[in-house]
Amino acid sequence: MSDLREAAMSSKAWPFEEARRVLKRYEKKPPEKGYVLFETGYGPSGLPHIGTFGEVARTTMIRRAFELISDIPTRLICFSDDMDGMRKVPENVPNQNLLQANLQKPLTSVPDPFEEFESFGHHNNAMLRRFLDTFGFEYEFYSATEFYKTGQFDEILRRCAEKYDDLMAIMLKSLREERQQTYSIFLPIHPETGRVLYVPMKNVDAAEGTITFDDDDGKEWTLPVTGGNVKLQWKPDFGARWAALGVDFEMYGKDHSTNTPIYDGICRTLGVRPPEHFTYELFLDDQGQKISKSKGNGLSIDEWLTYAASESLSYFMYQKPKTAKRLWWDVIPKAVDEYHQQLRAYPGQDAKGQLNNPVWHIHGGDVPESKMVVPFSMLLNLASAAGAEDKDAMWGFIRRYAPEASPESHPDMDQAAGFAVRYYNDFVKPTKSFRAPDAQERAAMEDLAQRLRDYDGAVEDEALQTLVFAVGKEHGFENLRDWFKALYEVLLGQSQGPRFGGFVALYGVAETVALIEQGLAGALG
Repeated sequence: MSDLREAAMSSKAWPFEEARRVLKRYEKKPPEKGYVLFETGYGPSGLPHIGTFGEVARTTMIRRAFELISDIPTRLICFSDDMDGMRKVPENVPNQNLLQANLQKPLTSVPDPFEEFESFGHHNNAMLRRFLDTFGFEYEFYSATEFYKTGQFDEILRRCAEKYDDLMAIMLKSLREERQQTYSIFLPIHPETGRVLYVPMKNVDAAEGTITFDDDDGKEWTLPVTGGNVKLQWKPDFGARWAALGVDFEMYGKDHSTNTPIYDGICRTLGVRPPEHFTYELFLDDQGQKISKSKGNGLSIDEWLTYAASESLSYFMYQKPKTAKRLWWDVIPKAVDEYHQQLRAYPGQDAKGQLNNPVWHIHGGDVPESKMVVPFSMLLNLASAAGAEDKDAMWGFIRRYAPEASPESHPDMDQAAGFAVRYYNDFVKPTKSFRAPDAQERAAMEDLAQRLRDYDGAVEDEALQTLVFAVGKEHGFENLRDWFKALYEVLLGQSQGPRFGGFVALYGVAETVALIEQGLAGALG
């Protein structure tokens, strides 16, 4: 066993802990199907949101961890429940009346309100695949519509008819009495209207593989359960899909956790061992509300990628998956800077440290070098102080701070400079609020400006930070945080900011003196 694999077998990083659970399934013999199957599920009832990406990203991290500790081949499938009936019209799409007229039809039978694809389900599937392809995920895409209509689910559907009473018993325990009266695990697709029907069964013929029911107008129908005439309710569908495909691992949000015994029970009743599961906490918007596909609240993948590189989003997804996380604009700069901190730390770590480092899991062990010579948070403050409208203006300062850097040699730095200007103009600039200094602060800032005028030392972060620190101390700031907060509020129009010495080194000593003079004159507001 290699040193890396040995370290992985004891690593406390959560992807390795999950990978070892999957491996334990096959400690006695390898899987008969010849591979370990990881699955993520997706309901295309609305535009894909960032939580969907998180499932694939995190499952991929576990898959990579598994591939380090085992030689068993793996597959990852992304399964779209696109045969589900559209229960309500999403708020964030056009042609609402068109969708309203097609309620209860399978999503792949609902016209595309964007008029780009064969159906609304096809549109949302294409968006999901585009998102996933942006990040280079290795996955296979499966469509429920295709599986039901081409007969790939026929065997499991016949088994559901044979085990109908047992499966119903599992489901009825979880339902209110009123719902029990009309519930069936089978949902027929009406032969005439094409709508998904939520009606009780009059008869389930296991030998013939058929169901008999009355539609909403009281007309009796008998349909085969095969060939796309019938689909399963979503909870039985979950467990039946596991059984049909032989899924070994699937993660889902905390809102599904109470259904886990149901999913497992369905799968076992159909004669297959349930997969390992991992329940993650939900993402919240700026108001602390769960993000939702239908509401369109929270951040989209495209929105994140407008202001930061994809790796920063993967880093955000890696962190504490069992803790609810606020997913809003202001988390982006922190994620960018922490990702690059981890990149810089990686080369100096031993095998154990590297396997515990998020960047190993983001890059599958092929970890690049960070070329971010200036933190993203510092770039935002530079954009603010310099009034930068494009990244070329930013590079004038960056080159002086790091003469060896250029857009060609430091592409991630170049990309980040462009992101910083965009982020600053969209989110920081509209909220800036400058204030005048009080007497103590004014005296200290005048002193700082004079010392910077006289400064002839090295233009380096630590030396300048020491100078700024000394001024605050000599002017009686008992808590030096108050001194730095004053600098941020008077000079940058915000209550938090970078290490000020580093900012001076990047922005320039003379430029900082001019900024202080403007702040004292009230000319920055």
